Amino acid sequence: MSLPPNHPIVSHGKVGVLLVNLGTPDGTDRRSMRRYLEEFLSDRRVIETSRLIWYPVLYGIILNTRPQKKGRDYDTIWNRELNESPLRTYTRSQAEKLAARLGSSGVIIDWAMRYGNPSIASRLDVLQAAGCERILIYPLYPQYAAATTATVNDKAFAHLLTKRWQPAVRTVPPYHDDPVYIDALARSVEAHLATLSFEPEVVLASFHGIPKSYFEKGDPYYCHCQKTGRLLRERLGWSEDRLRITFQSRFGPEEWLQPYTDKTVEGLARSGIKSIAVMTPGFVADCLETIEEIGVENADIFRANGGVNFARIPCLNDGDDGMNVIEHVVRRELQGWI
Repeated sequence: MSLPPNHPIVSHGKVGVLLVNLGTPDGTDRRSMRRYLEEFLSDRRVIETSRLIWYPVLYGIILNTRPQKKGRDYDTIWNRELNESPLRTYTRSQAEKLAARLGSSGVIIDWAMRYGNPSIASRLDVLQAAGCERILIYPLYPQYAAATTATVNDKAFAHLLTKRWQPAVRTVPPYHDDPVYIDALARSVEAHLATLSFEPEVVLASFHGIPKSYFEKGDPYYCHCQKTGRLLRERLGWSEDRLRITFQSRFGPEEWLQPYTDKTVEGLARSGIKSIAVMTPGFVADCLETIEEIGVENADIFRANGGVNFARIPCLNDGDDGMNVIEHVVRRELQGWI
């Protein structure tokens, strides 16, 4: 059968991987921050409150007050050389390093953000145009939550609804208890503590929080965080007193998962603990919540209440241990495709 005139040449037969992280504003100015916060806080997976109640708060208060403050916070961590947030820098690097590691397999690697740019839809289009008939979507969250993992998949599938010719799609499941991930976390803790001039009396594993009501509705996130913490303690040979699980970044008046990181940090200092370290195992790359919230805000809380030595343990980022985890998960989930 001959092709009709001017029929485009269609690439085909390729396998693609799309790494997706939470998101980032395009700049620290008010307009960029407002655009990013509007997209993020309009997501029904993130804020489940009735729109009749939430939208007057969002558009009447939050989007008129928070962009300036969050912009100042982002400005303190901004990658000025590339004019972007650290999360964008690390996610791009993770994609580039993964592509180098999988070079001989012919897999095409790309990256996107759930909120902000590059968008999931735009990068799915790029992968399909490159001939990817099979695509693995990798939400970069070791612990599953509807407000993170599910909303990435929602956005990807919503875009596929617009496609006449859809690729075959797989999504990466949570890997909160994967031995490779647990070992990478342990190695990162051991390596960082070895560089300190003090020995932390307590190490906090601080995970991003979610409203308690989400957990009560059946979200497995809390259980995944607890299992990660338990396996990490076992791998390090530490007690529950030495490695404690906390939850950060709560927002609004509703009760969130406890214990809260900031309240725990304050309580430890007031109880006479002089040296602590904080790691953030739910984040695969450093961002505002790890660099500024943990490394600055919580460090200030600790010292203001009598603490002395505070260390922030970096995320796995694009280091060898972090890349070992990403490569391991991708190769596992591509079995049968490559």
